[in-house]
Amino acid sequence: MTINWYQLKKPNKLTIMKAKILMMLSAGIVLLAACKGRTNYEAVNNSAADSVSLKADTVLNGPKLVKTAGIGFKVKNVQQCSEKISVLTNKYKGMVIHHVINSTPIGSNEVKISDDSIMRVSAFNTIGEMTVRVPSENLNEYLDSVGRLGIYVNNSRLDIEDKSLDYFSSQMKVNNRRELVSQQKQGKVIIKSPTAVLNLKDDLVDEQIGNRRIDDAVKYSVVNLNFYQSNTIVKEVVANDNPSAYSISFFKRLGLAFENGWYIFKELLILLADLWVFILAGAIIWWTTRFYKRKVRLAPNAV
Repeated sequence: MTINWYQLKKPNKLTIMKAKILMMLSAGIVLLAACKGRTNYEAVNNSAADSVSLKADTVLNGPKLVKTAGIGFKVKNVQQCSEKISVLTNKYKGMVIHHVINSTPIGSNEVKISDDSIMRVSAFNTIGEMTVRVPSENLNEYLDSVGRLGIYVNNSRLDIEDKSLDYFSSQMKVNNRRELVSQQKQGKVIIKSPTAVLNLKDDLVDEQIGNRRIDDAVKYSVVNLNFYQSNTIVKEVVANDNPSAYSISFFKRLGLAFENGWYIFKELLILLADLWVFILAGAIIWWTTRFYKRKVRLAPNAV
């Protein structure tokens, strides 16, 4: 069998076309892989940059820890304790933002000591409520100092909430809105609706105010104080407010009765004196009528 080496080395047209298609597909696959690799690289870089930015912001500003606390305790005197708490709050550069003292009567009894006065004995339940703000760095020392003012502590609590992510999220929204407002002013972005622009600026203000509140809550901690004392007994002498209790004795009433009788008798005499004409006229009429009737009865006997 004779082999034609020339025919083996010389490719035909179909083989050349297949080779070109294969080369084009290979080049496309390589280009796609390169683009994909570049995209993944940029994505990884952006993600790393965001992580670095988040870490840098957290390290720069510190964690946003909001602390709240509360104490419930019994004291000897609510009024005096509230005054001491006010002085202690000023000492730690804090501020009292809420202060209420309530005294509620739980029972009373009245004892008569004379006709017009009584002794009222009342029992009261007195409680105090105060809300203060103190610098967060002084919170633990302040709580210990307040706890020593009471006889004993009923309950005590301390809550810490991390607002770092909320603060960072709000800050990024502020930056985005600032950038959009800046681009709108430069004409790069056109917002046709004035209401949308106003809402955008209002949202920017709200986010900034929200961050201010977080900063303020981180700087100053809120402490709720509830304290009470043992029930208090109060004695006081007051006027008797029962009208029926104001009555005079029998002898005084009897003497007043004689005086009233003599007064009525004198008034009757005066009334009779005022009516003497009518009395005289009545007496004359009565006498005349009686005389006439007697004369009529005696007339037949005479006949």
